[in-house]
Amino acid sequence: MISNLLEHYEEAAAIILFAIGFSTLLFHRNLIKKLIGMNIMDTGTFLLLASMGYIRGRRAPIIENGVQEVSAYINPVPAGLVLTGIVVSVSVTAVMLSLTVRLYKRYHTLDLDAIYMLSRHEKEDR
Repeated sequence: MISNLLEHYEEAAAIILFAIGFSTLLFHRNLIKKLIGMNIMDTGTFLLLASMGYIRGRRAPIIENGVQEVSAYINPVPAGLVLTGIVVSVSVTAVMLSLTVRLYKRYHTLDLDAIYMLSRHEKEDR
């Protein structure tokens, strides 16, 4: 079992990162901590995709020395998915940070429960 874990340490690290991010997202009430947890989850997902796309002994899909056999190269699709995911993740993080700043300017707190209660009091006052 330990030898199997040592063989697939990338996947184990990806699962641990995802679990850390998910627990941070669930158990913290601070919006910045939730955002950090979401980014840790993204990192675990990207690591898993990248590790599943790599095959030991194969090369990048660039034809060299006339070798055109598919079995000589790795699949480039997971790497493309990881790059696309990173771009989307950075964009979502930027939007979430801007919304967090706006919420802080309005309610003067980053605690999700306090923001919820303050917003309910605003609705009742109208």
